Amino acid sequence: MYPHTLTHLDKIAAIRAATGETLTYGELEARSNRLAQLLHARGLRPGDHVAVFLDNQLTYFEALWAAIRSGLYFTPINRYLSAPEAAYIVDDCDATALIATGALEQSAELGRLSPRCVVKLAAGGAVDGFEDYKAAIAGYPATPLTEERLGSFMMYSSGTTGRPKGVRRPLLDRTPSEGNPGITTVGTLFGFEPSMVYLSPAPLYHAAPSTYVTATLEQGGTVVVMDKFDAEAALRLIETHGVTHSQWVPTMFIRMLKLDPEIRARYDLSTHRCAVHAAAPCPIDVKRQMIDWWGPIVEEYYSSTEGAGFARIRSEEWLTHPGSVGRAQGAPFHICNEDGDELPPGEPGLIYAEVPAGAFAYHKDTEKFAGATHPHHPQWLCIGDVGYLDAEGYLYLTDRKAFMIISGGVNIYPQQIEDALALHPKVGDVAVIGVPNAELGEEVKAVVEPAAGVEPSPELAQEIIDFVREKLGRQLAPRSVDFTDALPRLPTGKLYKKGLRDRYWADASLTTGLAARS
Repeated sequence: MYPHTLTHLDKIAAIRAATGETLTYGELEARSNRLAQLLHARGLRPGDHVAVFLDNQLTYFEALWAAIRSGLYFTPINRYLSAPEAAYIVDDCDATALIATGALEQSAELGRLSPRCVVKLAAGGAVDGFEDYKAAIAGYPATPLTEERLGSFMMYSSGTTGRPKGVRRPLLDRTPSEGNPGITTVGTLFGFEPSMVYLSPAPLYHAAPSTYVTATLEQGGTVVVMDKFDAEAALRLIETHGVTHSQWVPTMFIRMLKLDPEIRARYDLSTHRCAVHAAAPCPIDVKRQMIDWWGPIVEEYYSSTEGAGFARIRSEEWLTHPGSVGRAQGAPFHICNEDGDELPPGEPGLIYAEVPAGAFAYHKDTEKFAGATHPHHPQWLCIGDVGYLDAEGYLYLTDRKAFMIISGGVNIYPQQIEDALALHPKVGDVAVIGVPNAELGEEVKAVVEPAAGVEPSPELAQEIIDFVREKLGRQLAPRSVDFTDALPRLPTGKLYKKGLRDRYWADASLTTGLAARS
């Protein structure tokens, strides 16, 4: 598809680390052509939709490449969703083709709930009601379609604050060999080039991993994909495959930092020259320790599935502006109050980004787009984040608007408290939420997943409360602590906080906490 990749057909395009399976550029070219020919023969045309419900197997790259070279919209679906939740996305995006995996028990039911799909292919195991992927594409030529057009992703938001929404961009009048300008720009920003080896430790269905693996393949590099994140395994893969570039979320940093120092020192990471992170605010102590360990190769960016604004910051900049996610690359950010008035530097408010007219739409939800726009500037969009700019234009994230706690008239941002507890040796993971309080309206509760080998107890709860009080003051200290075996964190690193919070607001008996109160 890209001329420079077709000259190296024997080069490995992708490696599935868990199994050792590889996919060469020649195989990627042939198989994506066969799938593109199948989809065309079954009636799909530019502008139609393909949905994929796959684990991190190599078929994902073939399906992606087939859609990109056919002018189709490509919608990857969170493989951890239930069949009805996944079927909602298949139906909402108007998919007429569905590629699912036999490795997921939801696939068969998803197929039954998706009658609109005229193509149903199963990869990685048989699925009732689906054709076998390999057998189906084998009957079609490995040559490109007569006329190839550039397709596009249509991603759905993670749904951490509500039902997932599709982000649809207009198709560009370009050939696949010309590439997507936005994806090409990402590769340019972070120094992607043909000799690179990119480690993808996150689920491919998420927007960032999909974008970055596509940028790697556009350049003719090699992708090493993990089935799921494991802290020590990630370090081992960097050494084994000579990884040069990678992408992470803060929870992955935290888990690697909590490895025994002897384990951390065991692996040679000298090939590693660019470690990108995003998706959630990174605690200052965590990032500082990562830079101390890996050197000034840690890059951060801030954006969204919608592509509403883009900020970037290098390690050297961050060390002089700790906590910042960077300065705008292109159109500036605007910080506004609820009335839409711009706020001065240092004052937190809603983050608005300038979005060109027609850049994207929320699929089948014009009201959602209208509700996210600025009251006086229709091309300024807010995706719900709260933050502030400093005098130099560096952006700092405070939290999501939906998660802000208003206790006794005081605005409290949970992220600050979660950051304080992130590296506590007895805390494996933590979520801070607001729960009902008859006098204050809301009160602060910490829901804690204890570290391995740590038993929950009233004494531990009090230790956590005292720890936050000492670091942040009494007002931000949780009034109660609950313990849980596992927090509802998505594999992308995002916490499904809405569902957690809803439990407490639906059942007032949970409010008082199971372990301790301050």
